[in-house]
Amino acid sequence: MDPSLIDFPDSFDTERLTIRAPRPGDSLEIVQAVNDSLAELRPWMKWAQAEPRVEDQEVRIRQRMADWITRRELLMLLFLRGSETLVGSSWLHNINWAVRSFEIGYWVRTKFSGQGYVTEAVNGITTFAFRYLQARRVEIRCDAGNLRSIAVAKRCGFFLEGRFRRDDLGVNGDLRDTLLFSKIGPDEFHRHDD
Repeated sequence: MDPSLIDFPDSFDTERLTIRAPRPGDSLEIVQAVNDSLAELRPWMKWAQAEPRVEDQEVRIRQRMADWITRRELLMLLFLRGSETLVGSSWLHNINWAVRSFEIGYWVRTKFSGQGYVTEAVNGITTFAFRYLQARRVEIRCDAGNLRSIAVAKRCGFFLEGRFRRDDLGVNGDLRDTLLFSKIGPDEFHRHDD
């Protein structure tokens, strides 16, 4: 089946968040959140090296909306439940529909950092992937130096599969190591050999 024909909700709630697909006009709130958080995002996110502009962000939002429709990538915005206050963003990317494998990326607005919102979002999106996308595998990949991202993966019960040594360039152009965490679908037999 063509992935664009797979139906699933474009919004769902967790305890404190509404997690939804992007919509036209979301760019202003995203630009404000990114600008509020540049100091924390710059060490890890290549896209956060310059202050975003609303017009450029709106173009990206509309491209991500098209990706949502074609199921190529699923950007999800994280709002405080019952409000239009953006907490951060997450996305399912590096999607392999044949395997039903998805990678989660995420960032949080600085003023909401350290309050468990990313952990809540990752748990919610992982459940969404298993329930609605019939995921067999969900991954988190992060820079080996990104201790907060590593802590999220561990708190969410992802298994550390390995370390890819000097496999990518960090935002400063230096070689970095990447850690790979995964969670396997609950209906799959999986044994950890430590």
